[in-house]
Order: sequence, then structure tokens, then C-alpha cells
Amino acid sequence: MRPSNTARDPHADWRPLCRTADLVAGSGIVALAGGQQVALFYLPDSEPQVFAIGNRDPKSGANVIGRGLVGHLGGDLVIASPLYKQHFRLRDGACLEYPEQHLPVWPVRLCGERVEISLG
Repeated sequence: MRPSNTARDPHADWRPLCRTADLVAGSGIVALAGGQQVALFYLPDSEPQVFAIGNRDPKSGANVIGRGLVGHLGGDLVIASPLYKQHFRLRDGACLEYPEQHLPVWPVRLCGERVEISLG
């Protein structure tokens, strides 16, 4: 899957997911997209970014990733799972500690007052 913060595929099927007012700076929220729980992380730096990553922790099976802490580790922007503290890169969902663990990511963009996701 592609990184989710800068996707501009003109052929993507963009769908509204939530409003930008629903996002919490530097933190996660969870939305339902195509029957899946998606954790959204909003980083309003000089150029605002939003990332869409799977909410289900692959180690525990619990839907908790949206409650994780955002940080930097080894030069990567990561989310730490709140249960077992493993770190997942926001750009591609790879787990830094356990290569066999991976979270899905989706292209997502800010479009005016909407947050849009491409599930295709």
C-alpha cells in the first residue's frame, strides 16, 4: 500500500471519512471506512499531514492503535501500540520491532473541511 499522507492519485476513488474539525492535533481518532476501523493521525506542522492506518493491533487483536502515542524513532514517524508498545511506521505500517507484524495503510488527504480516504 502507498504512504497515506501525500497521496494524489487522480484515479483513486476518494470518499469522505470525517471532517477536519473531528481530527485531534498530534493524536489519533478512529473512523469506520469500508467496514474497517481506521486510525487517523493528524500532524498539523507547517504542512499539515494526516495518516490512515489500521486500528487493530496484530499482536493482541484489540482495536487500540488509534489510542497509541505518535513519536519519532530511528528517523521514522511512528505510532506506539498502547498494549505491547511495538512501533509501527505511519507511512507504510511496518513494525520496527517485529517485521512479521504490519498494519494496513490507506491514502488519505485533507480536502477543505473534509478528510477523504481512498480504499482502492
